[in-house]
Amino acid sequence: MDISCEGKHAFVCGSTDGIGKACAIAIADLGASITLIARNEKKLAATLQELKTSPKQSHDFIVADFSDPDTLKERVDTYLDNTKVIHILVNNTGGPPLGSAVAAKASDFIAAFNQHLVCSHLLSQAVIPGMKKAGYGRIINITSYTAKQPLDDMIVSNTIRGAVSSWAKTMANELGKDEITVNNVLPGSTATKRLYSIGQDRIKLTGKSESQVIAEMKNIIPMRRFGKPEEVAWAVAFLASPAAAYINGINLPVDGGKTRSL
Repeated sequence: MDISCEGKHAFVCGSTDGIGKACAIAIADLGASITLIARNEKKLAATLQELKTSPKQSHDFIVADFSDPDTLKERVDTYLDNTKVIHILVNNTGGPPLGSAVAAKASDFIAAFNQHLVCSHLLSQAVIPGMKKAGYGRIINITSYTAKQPLDDMIVSNTIRGAVSSWAKTMANELGKDEITVNNVLPGSTATKRLYSIGQDRIKLTGKSESQVIAEMKNIIPMRRFGKPEEVAWAVAFLASPAAAYINGINLPVDGGKTRSL
């Protein structure tokens, strides 16, 4: 089984913390060169030092904020300059905050739509021409198991995850003939800053103690524990590899069995 990504170049977004950082490390471990994309230059430089580097690899980063799609596009276009080929794109950024359905503002949906779907689309448009020329492309979107099983108090996230799933499936149908696959990885409760933030929000919404909230969150997972960022990243790295050439247009939960539907 060929899982080597040697000679490949990957964009990994939101790659200074949590799942994004773990994805960058895992894909670098398979031999790919990595370009990190995030808003914090200091954290980007620190993450860069953690990537495996061989004589055939060259890692760097782009400083960009996903709340500003136009600037992101400008910086990525400048970086590519019609010469660089990106073979792997990992779309990943922070999720929307919790809140009741009736309290959600139109601006909350617009911000999340720009950050998650519009940025993913702009990045894909930037790298697809190079993928077509190379005859190799992997677009992997980190979404959430809520794309299959919407949760209470997550109206904005539930809505945007569903939109990204439909976008990705449509892209997969169109790009498959060019040997470009488009897949979604759906993490469940993963031990990241995002999970901590969700836990704190639930404490405020329910009035329960931190230990009660954590216990309840774990008890609805068949494996009775939170996932590790690297466990999600290993699935992403496999989808990025040549071994996953015929996997296209899917939602892959990596959630310890938390999703109740097939």
